[in-house]
Amino acid sequence: MMESLLIANRGEIARRIIRTAKTAGIRTIAVYSEADAGLPFVREADEAIAIGPPSGRESYLSEARILEAARKTGAAAIHPGYGFLSENAEFAEAVEKAGIVWVGAPPAAIGAMGLKDAAKQLMQAAGVPVTPGYLGPDQSEARLAAEADAIGYPVLIKAVAGGGGKGMRRVDRPQDFADLLASCRREAAAAFGDDRVLIERFIANPRHIEVQIFADQHGNCVHLFERDCSLQRRHQKVIEEAPAPGLDAAARTAICDAAVKAARAVNYVGAGTIEFIADASQGLRPDRIWFMEMNTRLQVEHPVTEAITGEDLVLWQLKVATGEPLPKSQDEIAMKGWAFEARLYAENPAAGYLPSTGRLEHLKLPEAVRVDSGVEQGDEITSFYDPMIAKIIAHGPNREAALSKLAAACAGIEIWPVRSNAGLIARVAADPDFRAARIDTGFLDRHDKSLVATEPDEMAIDKAATALSKAANEDPWSMLTGFRIAGPGDGRVRVRIDGRLHWGRVRPGLEANAVEVDAKTVLFDAGNAWTIGLPHAGEVEASQGSGDGAILSPMPGLVISVDVAEGDTVAKGDRLLTVEAMKMEHALRAPFDGIVGKLQVSTGSRVSENQLVVTVMKGEA
Repeated sequence: MMESLLIANRGEIARRIIRTAKTAGIRTIAVYSEADAGLPFVREADEAIAIGPPSGRESYLSEARILEAARKTGAAAIHPGYGFLSENAEFAEAVEKAGIVWVGAPPAAIGAMGLKDAAKQLMQAAGVPVTPGYLGPDQSEARLAAEADAIGYPVLIKAVAGGGGKGMRRVDRPQDFADLLASCRREAAAAFGDDRVLIERFIANPRHIEVQIFADQHGNCVHLFERDCSLQRRHQKVIEEAPAPGLDAAARTAICDAAVKAARAVNYVGAGTIEFIADASQGLRPDRIWFMEMNTRLQVEHPVTEAITGEDLVLWQLKVATGEPLPKSQDEIAMKGWAFEARLYAENPAAGYLPSTGRLEHLKLPEAVRVDSGVEQGDEITSFYDPMIAKIIAHGPNREAALSKLAAACAGIEIWPVRSNAGLIARVAADPDFRAARIDTGFLDRHDKSLVATEPDEMAIDKAATALSKAANEDPWSMLTGFRIAGPGDGRVRVRIDGRLHWGRVRPGLEANAVEVDAKTVLFDAGNAWTIGLPHAGEVEASQGSGDGAILSPMPGLVISVDVAEGDTVAKGDRLLTVEAMKMEHALRAPFDGIVGKLQVSTGSRVSENQLVVTVMKGEA
């Protein structure tokens, strides 16, 4: 085993590698950008060295700076984690030339599998089934269109050098092909510096299944079973599980054998993942599962494989990199139980999944399941890197038990003021279709409206009313003076949740988890976070017969135009004002026909998320 290890990465995966390295008695070295100086992985390493500004290109993607850090610290080995330089063949080669152990795939294997078209041609030659399509060198629009016609619509245009969902377009009609091809090429050129594409058959009911493989320098190669990564949003994985539901023994043997064959075809060494696309319209049949691509690194979702096998894959990587044989043979690797991993992202699903940045003033993650996180309470979520806050990993004796654990864990997550997808994950884990494994890669698109909480449900509203009543420590009607006469006579009270007014019931026995954070009262409920309070005087008048027409800014930003004046008559859908955030414009529109009430902002105003900007009252001028 090596004496010292430099981790050429950050956040969650850096902490994960440090954890295993320390148990193996290896000195750990972290590299960090200016933006990450205060993060836990920097403190937890035995040594840490700054490598540049926040920009990834000037820090974690700078081969020269990382190699210089390795030289200065006397690092015996470099582990690239995932992302950044982990699949950069030139960097891997430079590490080895510097006399440093590379804890990753051989540079030749990275190069061979780095381009989708070349990888598929290689797999075809090795006898691994590939998705029907066109992989040829002729990149003329005419040839590509002709191949699409031959394959039959719909088809997928995919960037040869693509990844992470970039450089990919679905084409449903021949007349759309030219425009979508041009769009795909522009995105591919900008993201990868390579605008070449391939054409594939579009799979109507696709399941994304991948196989974890491992090989050593002695010719041994094994698999550690499969993972199902079908729950995705815009080609980005959200929930992964192992094993794959519905995959019988024959299909499992076929796909795992194909994965080992694929690894052997490129003389692979280390941890790798062979990704397959399955047409699940007739069940998971071996003859309808095709090679898609290979990831020549450790995967984000490797913990689910660790959970079902009991193996430490990072430890396997360290052993293999220093020339040791694989810790176990194929017949010694067993699968036990079921596991899920959910990716907890800093984003706001209710606002179109806009990224959410800022300081984690309040952060409570689950304790009953495994949590791999790169941040702690008080840390900053910046716009420079991946928005993942943590990975929530639940393991149980069967799928139902593991899924119930995941749902409970995510429902108990508390994050503020940064928004997250915890509530979405909790709802997915409890969704009847997902629990019945009726899934494919389009699941979230189809179920989005029922899974995203854009408004608090009745239970959350009652919890808000109950929490506010307890905080006031008095009769709810007295704390809401002036509202009872105008309100219903059934014991309900008026509460403000995320700036909107609701009628809720105070229920003394109801458990309501409300926390004071940064001068706000925040209700945490089922993974969601809502700011709660009593109505402001200005909102009360607007709410009488208005249908609660309080218009809130969905994100922090700049008001770039105000299109109405107080007293104007507006129709449903009329633009009231426009807010700009992260170079995107968002028009706020009238929710119904009515009259513009008090304007709270003007052009040039800075607004915060959920700030009241204007009210619209039902009625006619």
